[in-house]
Order: sequence, then structure tokens, then C-alpha cells
Amino acid sequence: MSKQNDTLIEVRDLAVHFPVKTRKLFKTEVQMLRAVDGVSFDIKRGETVGLVGESGSGKTTVGRAILRAIDPTDGEVIFHRKKKGDIDLAHASEAELRKVRSKMNMAFPESGSGGIKVHNLAGDLLRAFRPEMSLVFQDPYSSLNPRMTVRDIIAEPLVASGKYKDREKIDARVREIAARCKLNLEHLRRFPHAFSGGQRQRICIARALVSKPKFVVCDESVSALDVSIQAEIVNLLKDLQEEMGVSFLFIAHDLSVVAQMSHRVAVLYVGKFVEYAPTEKLFFQPKHPYTHALLSAIPTADPDAGFEPIRLQGEIPNPLAAPSGCRFHTRCPFAKERCSAEVPEWREIAPEHFVACHYAEEFDFSRGKRS
Repeated sequence: MSKQNDTLIEVRDLAVHFPVKTRKLFKTEVQMLRAVDGVSFDIKRGETVGLVGESGSGKTTVGRAILRAIDPTDGEVIFHRKKKGDIDLAHASEAELRKVRSKMNMAFPESGSGGIKVHNLAGDLLRAFRPEMSLVFQDPYSSLNPRMTVRDIIAEPLVASGKYKDREKIDARVREIAARCKLNLEHLRRFPHAFSGGQRQRICIARALVSKPKFVVCDESVSALDVSIQAEIVNLLKDLQEEMGVSFLFIAHDLSVVAQMSHRVAVLYVGKFVEYAPTEKLFFQPKHPYTHALLSAIPTADPDAGFEPIRLQGEIPNPLAAPSGCRFHTRCPFAKERCSAEVPEWREIAPEHFVACHYAEEFDFSRGKRS
């Protein structure tokens, strides 16, 4: 989807299935809950990819599988460390590869693949890789240890990685990232209960970025905050991205926040992507009925503008018994007989615009741009 030299993370056919025991009369059966069922996308360096969908669609599971917080059932997650000044793993000599392996304490794949196979890492290799990726949790209240000072909370990833032994170096790095996140030095001596929700989220962001990761998953990181504070945190993330070149996977329900934050947006429904496109294309020229329904629910600040969201019938299907064919056909107002019998092909209908719908070319959901 994107050029290899600009790609930071490749996700290919990622699947996460959970065994679920169900009791039927006198016997117990084990069914597979397909939380994520084969999604593919790339994340470029310094890019934010938004991930949207209803609750239960599998958004958080995608993020955690990429980070290896949970193990994927199938598929690949490939992380490309190469940047200006790094060794090109795709064309490196054996001597250079041995040097990199020794320096990073990590088993890089063969020289032909040119990336770290995150899905294969385990044990010490996975722990050594952890600082390259990080996570900002949804709830800034429960994700901070109330018995630790802010300084210790932010420093925890550095201590856990084992790369920083000198307390002075740790303190210097903590002060540096705290200042970037608009936290005062006096804040570092306090405990989390002394801060508001917005300040706590700044602490969470500082903790996520203190180890200088190249990729961060923001899992509903602004949903628990007031609207004004949301804007501050989004602007902070964008500033940090520009300064540090970090890439984000931004998971959210609020499409207006996603529009402000993301370069590209993926729409997830019952574990599968239904549309994936640059933000402007997806918001103003959506091609999937589900995307159109989500966008119609975004309110406008204009009191004279009409607001008629598309009301989808029924609830999101149970992943234990996903519908046949197109998974959205049970709620789609445009569904035809083919939709229930045949799985739609994931295809590119315009440059960098992917959709899974049999009749995407027939729909015109174009929306006028708002000033």
C-alpha cells in the first residue's frame, strides 16, 4: 500500500481468535471468537492512522496485537527500523547484520526481508524490542499507580528496559519529556491524585514517549476528557509527532477527533476492514454504506444545518456467529442477495482508497466540505 522505504509497520492478514466455551445441554463446546479476522494495512513514518468502528468491532484488539500485548493467532507484523543513518537490512552484508544483532540484542530476520518480525519475537528478544513501541491507555485515572510519584511513573519504562543504569541520566530524560508534554518540574514530585484528567493524560503520554518509541498506539486516549481538554491533548500529540517523528495508531469513536488527528483512516466492522483511505477522501467521498452511516452521525455546530443521522437497524453481530457473505449485510439498507452469499473482495477503487463492498462504485455518498 505504501512505499517500502517510507513504511514503519506492515500488518498483513492479522487475525486474533479467542476460544470461548459454550454449554449446550449436557456438553460443552469450544467456539472461536474471531475478534480480528484478517486485516492488512501499513503505517508510514511520522504518520497517524485512525481506527474507527462501533464498540466490539475489534479496534483495541488490533492495537494490542501489533504491540504484542496479546499474541496474534495468524498474520504478520513487520517493523522496519531503517531510517537515515541506519543499516539497510535488505542489502546489508553478513558482517553488518552480525554487528546489528549484537548491538540490539535482537534476532533480525534474514537480510532479504528487511524488517523485524514482531509476531515471532518472544522472551528476551521481545523485551528488548518493547521500547520501540508504546501505548497510551484510555483511562488516565486507572492507568497510573497512585502510590508512585509522577517522576517514578514516567521513569518506569526506562528502568524496566534495563538500558538506563545511571539515575542522573534517567532524571535528565524524565525532565526532558515532561517539559515537552507541558509538565512542570514541581509536578514530578507529586502523586497522580493531585492532577486533573488532562494533566494525568499528559503524564501517560510522557510515560509512553520517554523511551523514544517510533510507534505509539493511542487507545481512546481522549474519550474520557472534556471537549476543550481533548483539543489540547490532540494538539500536544500532533506537536510531539512533528518534533519526534513518531507514528500513531489512533483508536477512537469520535470521528471529528479522528479527522483532526489522522492522515489515513481505517473503518473496522466485526473484525474486518470495510474501508481504508486518506482522511479527506474517506470523510468527503466515502464508498461503503457503513462508513456513510458513521459519518452521518457527526453533529455540526451550525444550528440551521439539518441533522439526519442514518439509523442502522439492529445491533453489531456477535463475532462468535458472524454473518455469512458481507458482515454488514444484516444492517445495510442497500443489501442485495449477493451480499449475504459472497464475501466482498478487498480492493483498491481509487489511489490509496480501499473498500470491501460489491457495489461500492454504484454509491455516491459524497459530502460537501465544511469550512
